[in-house]
Amino acid sequence: MPLKKSFCAEQQSLPFDVSGLVAGVDEAGRGPLAGPVVAAAVILDDQNPIRGLNDSKKITARRREALFDEIRARSLCCAIAEASVQEIDALNILQATLLAMKRAVEALRLPPKLVLVDGNRLPALAVRAEAVVQGDALIPAISAASILAKVHRDRLCAQMHLRHPAYGFDQHKGYGTAQHLAALQAHGPSDCHRMTFAPVARSLR
Repeated sequence: MPLKKSFCAEQQSLPFDVSGLVAGVDEAGRGPLAGPVVAAAVILDDQNPIRGLNDSKKITARRREALFDEIRARSLCCAIAEASVQEIDALNILQATLLAMKRAVEALRLPPKLVLVDGNRLPALAVRAEAVVQGDALIPAISAASILAKVHRDRLCAQMHLRHPAYGFDQHKGYGTAQHLAALQAHGPSDCHRMTFAPVARSLR
């Protein structure tokens, strides 16, 4: 049963007949040319709500950092997982994203009854799952997962920058900006780059 567009983040009930724990799942890093794709899964505590949850792209980096710590401290449980650059190149970015999501759900300390996944594709899971388009703006648990995934991946990009400062990963987070593309042409790809992505592949010629 699809979610209705009128469902908003402030509502606590789900338009599903569900008894048990509900996990929200989202990813960060499908579009960049470098770095892993990251997924997070979160089961929120209805008795201990977290204010200010929203799509991670709609809140500031400083607010995301604060919410990251709050989500980890106040949710019933949460997990963050990755699919590596090598897995992205071997599987393709969609399948690697679904793999990271599957890993995140399976790493949860408490088993959910239902998993709500942002987007329109679902990982292969042993529990019931529903895809929710724009779920990161509609479902608090998905919003929380989007924040965990985004902050974790941004921190990975900061680490990548320390290893490969010529590319500016701390600024563009691996996306194909003019700065990044110029660095690829000047230096070629690093071991952080996704070799199957077209701009990276072109830099090898």
